[in-house]
Amino acid sequence: MLNIIWVIMIFAGVITGILTGRMSEISDAVLESCINSVNLVITMLGSMCLWSGLMKAAQKAGLVNSLAKLLKGIFRFLFPGIPKDHPANGAIAMSISADLLGLGNAATPLGIMAMKELSKVNNDSTVASNAMVMFGVVNAACIQLIPSTVLIIRQQAGSSNPSSVIPCIWVASFISLVSGITAAKFLEKFNLPKG
Repeated sequence: MLNIIWVIMIFAGVITGILTGRMSEISDAVLESCINSVNLVITMLGSMCLWSGLMKAAQKAGLVNSLAKLLKGIFRFLFPGIPKDHPANGAIAMSISADLLGLGNAATPLGIMAMKELSKVNNDSTVASNAMVMFGVVNAACIQLIPSTVLIIRQQAGSSNPSSVIPCIWVASFISLVSGITAAKFLEKFNLPKG
């Protein structure tokens, strides 16, 4: 659906440019956007490689397992159906760690890995378990201590103080996280009939 909206917006802009005789401005904007997008991708690629490498090093050094043990009490509350030493705990910890660092792109494969582990706990059922739903909620809320992607984009856009939005991001993501967890915990008490 979102792709359709983007296509409609692009065609509406081009048609409006043709009807108003501003085709040269459209072609200039297209070329400038191409240059800006390549610059943004190269800048973000460096940042993603750095943080992904740090996450991999942390995983090999055992910091991820330490983080999973540190978050044991929170995991017991959020994901009560996961066995104590199951690999799902480490996968969830890695995904949450990447989210905390604001690495949305790097967190995606980690989130997929965590969801696969949760699916194994759920006996590969086609119906999502409460733990899978809760992980989806926590992952979507994406609480970020260091919103690196946003900071990079703001810096590339010429912001004089890219980090000025950090407190707002903390408040918004914390509110969305608490709201999501509350809703998921409330709704998991209702068992809907299958089918």
